[in-house]
Amino acid sequence: MKAVVMAGGEGSRLRPLTLNRPKPMVPMVDRPVMGHIVELLKRHQITDIVVTVQYMANVIQDHFGDGSAFGVNITYSLEDRPLGTAGSVKRAQSLLQEPFLVISGDAVTDIDLTKVCAHHKATGSIATMTLTRVPNPLEFGVAICDEAGYVRELVEKPSWGEVFSDTVNTGIYVFDPAIFDLIESDKSVDWAKHVFPRLLESPQGIAGCVVDGYWTDVGTIEEYMRATRDYLNGKVNLPRIGRRLSDDVWVDGDVEIAPDAILHGPLYLGFGAKIKSGAHVIGPTVIRDYSII
Repeated sequence: MKAVVMAGGEGSRLRPLTLNRPKPMVPMVDRPVMGHIVELLKRHQITDIVVTVQYMANVIQDHFGDGSAFGVNITYSLEDRPLGTAGSVKRAQSLLQEPFLVISGDAVTDIDLTKVCAHHKATGSIATMTLTRVPNPLEFGVAICDEAGYVRELVEKPSWGEVFSDTVNTGIYVFDPAIFDLIESDKSVDWAKHVFPRLLESPQGIAGCVVDGYWTDVGTIEEYMRATRDYLNGKVNLPRIGRRLSDDVWVDGDVEIAPDAILHGPLYLGFGAKIKSGAHVIGPTVIRDYSII
């Protein structure tokens, strides 16, 4: 199965982190957020990837290239203007002749994609929506499913009075190519606003796949900091690059740590980082490459 990684986001709410990079390239500990998505796809044997790009596309293309350095094959679909979450995938239609997975390039997750793909195949649905349960659903699309497991109602970013479920849309989908019949070409089309309402009213419907695991949308500085903290605390089941210096301190390559420096993890020290004499570093903290403390 192929995957489509949606990576056209600007990330205005993440400024100043996105002043010189697109949202998927914001660093998450030891690599860009999108780098973790690529690793997750590879873990689930999905190595043929289409990346939709628009804002500062060259930054993503320069980093990932054709994907060979990361053990995957990457093809890019470039938008000359924002086409929406569904419109951007429609633009890549010629590359997607079989059922395919769609995932955001700016999410942090360890969700079992193999389970989601198997669920889609078992239901034979045109669309499968990956759902998970969260304590505060206000910032997400809330879903309710019937006894057969099909989504019957969706409310995007509800008020507390509209909250009828703690089950939310993760933005991870599996689609049959027939989905393209519901998306106009070269138009700004959104899954939640334009495509899913039509599916909910049709006999085809949307299959819901409720999964456990970590998932968050890195949309604001607060969410970014929380996701970083969770990653350092081991709440996200994703691999780490580098070597473990102690139980809760990880380093990338050569670092300099003074004998009297005190480190309380969880910590990640980037390449060439220097922790000088008298320093006391308390985690959860990421020390970027070549930083001096």
